[in-house]
Amino acid sequence: MNSDKTANRIISIFEELGGHLIFLKETVRWTFRRPFDYKNIMQQMLEIGYRSLPVTTITLFFTGMVMALQIGKAMDKLMSGSSIFIGSAVTISMFRELCPVLTALLLAGRVGSAIAAEIGTMKVTEQIDALVTLDANPIHYLSVPRFLACLLMVPTLTIITDVVGSLGGAFIAQFGLGITFTKYVENVFQYLTLADFLTGLFKSVFFGIEIAIISCYQGFATRGGAEGVGKSTIQAVVKSSMAILISDYFLTYLMQLVE
Repeated sequence: MNSDKTANRIISIFEELGGHLIFLKETVRWTFRRPFDYKNIMQQMLEIGYRSLPVTTITLFFTGMVMALQIGKAMDKLMSGSSIFIGSAVTISMFRELCPVLTALLLAGRVGSAIAAEIGTMKVTEQIDALVTLDANPIHYLSVPRFLACLLMVPTLTIITDVVGSLGGAFIAQFGLGITFTKYVENVFQYLTLADFLTGLFKSVFFGIEIAIISCYQGFATRGGAEGVGKSTIQAVVKSSMAILISDYFLTYLMQLVE
């Protein structure tokens, strides 16, 4: 009995994974179909990008401050004066890992939940059925603009948080560790490479795709009225966050093979 339940659970996991991949394929296919809804795309870019700036920049600024404080103190304990290298230590870790991952997780909570709730509400109120009646493809009208907006804005926000997080580290270096801003910047440019920047940017593209596809899919799969919308919203956030963290490992491993 237990083996049957385990087998059914495994089968359901693969079925759901297949459903997400098919939904991704359909979204990509409709992305290149006319007409292009530029107004809707711009609205989604504004919502996903501009309106997410406060939460992402504030969070990553303080993350940079914490990183500098923790690493700087630890470096000085191991070897007095070694905190002079704090600039490269903070910036490389922020560029490669913390900024893309934390930005994506914040967007999964803020944007992913909003996408799933919006599309889920349209699903249970039969607005999506109305789109089909009007000969408008729901994926083209609802999924494609959000997919393109996430694809563009998640990497853009990651670049911004790279800079902001590094500035947070510089703030602590200046006022907490006695390292001047000039020394901090010199150390950053001495050891930071283009690969460090591109690694985080490469990851953020995949994270944006995962947030958009999982959130839209959960919205379209909503059943059961208001309660179903709540469940879809929770599942969108949880699954997006898990996908980001799991894929982060494999993307990091892949990038290390390439380097």
